[in-house]
Amino acid sequence: MPAEPERVLISIVVPVYNVRQYLPACLDSLLGPAGPAIEVIAVDDASGDGSGDVLDERAGQDSRLTAIRLARNGGPGNARNIGLARASGTYVWFVDGDDLLPDGALPAVAVRLRSDSPDVLLIGHEERYPDGSTGPSQGEPVLGTAPAGTFTLADAPQLINLTMTAWSRLLRREFLVGLNEPFRAGIHEDIPVTCAALLAGRISALDLVCYSYRRSRPGSFMATTSSAHWGVFSAYEEVLDNVRKLSESGDPVASPAVQRAVFERAIWHYTSVFQATTPGAGRLWRAGLVPRRERRRFFERMHADFLRYRPPGYQLPAGARGAKFWLIKCGAYRTYVLLEPVNMMRLAARGRVAGRRSR
Repeated sequence: MPAEPERVLISIVVPVYNVRQYLPACLDSLLGPAGPAIEVIAVDDASGDGSGDVLDERAGQDSRLTAIRLARNGGPGNARNIGLARASGTYVWFVDGDDLLPDGALPAVAVRLRSDSPDVLLIGHEERYPDGSTGPSQGEPVLGTAPAGTFTLADAPQLINLTMTAWSRLLRREFLVGLNEPFRAGIHEDIPVTCAALLAGRISALDLVCYSYRRSRPGSFMATTSSAHWGVFSAYEEVLDNVRKLSESGDPVASPAVQRAVFERAIWHYTSVFQATTPGAGRLWRAGLVPRRERRRFFERMHADFLRYRPPGYQLPAGARGAKFWLIKCGAYRTYVLLEPVNMMRLAARGRVAGRRSR
């Protein structure tokens, strides 16, 4: 009797939109190396640059790749939802079409999935800058503090400070579907999904660079000035309301430490979106994410959410973070904006250190 085909361990779902320049390298990193049984489901979100043609050609050469072409653009969240519905693997990994998996990432991930069988596997990543340089992620030290084996967020609340992205974790497919948390429309669409998974799942952490994230790519949603960045508030509103409900119901995952960590993560994410400039590799890449005319209102919403969601008995953190939080708490917009360039200089210095470390 012929041997039964190996069951798919990892379904890799790739949302694609106008990334033809980067897509071949992404596909090579997924389909090139020998490794665990995978399937790749790439969803072209009505690209106008021929990305869909690249997918069709590659799918004709490799049966592991399924190419889906959408007639109308629906955003990355919609593309991920469509890909997930077609997935058959035990685990799902959402990989963006302009990013890469480093050599050895898939075998290393497979070993950890098989040994721990988690609901959520957190992975390390590197950042790839427009000038071709790479550097470690800011979350690298945090990931290294994760307990061995499987655990819950209550065991390691600090892990909420890792990047809130779909690509930075693998999710057991049946667990993800059971959460009933589809990716939302717009940008920052993955925050409710990733947070819900951390709050509900058995977590494992692989402190190894398994993903190469293309930071500050021109044309990227996350590098473009847009009113769409207001979506960060509705995303965290869902998360913070959920944590409050879990606490009121007595769920042990919503411990005081977790409540504090999630609250601070939300406020810190707001400040990251609000900042006028984004640090690059060894220099400041100047582009405000929030349109200038909307910055005061954006800050006022930060202030309102701080007062609305701060946990009972909350104490401000120490240091520079505490100082920023105090200004947000007080609604001190003018002072906050005046001090922002100082913070940008500090971040730029950190970027230069990271750049030297990567060489």
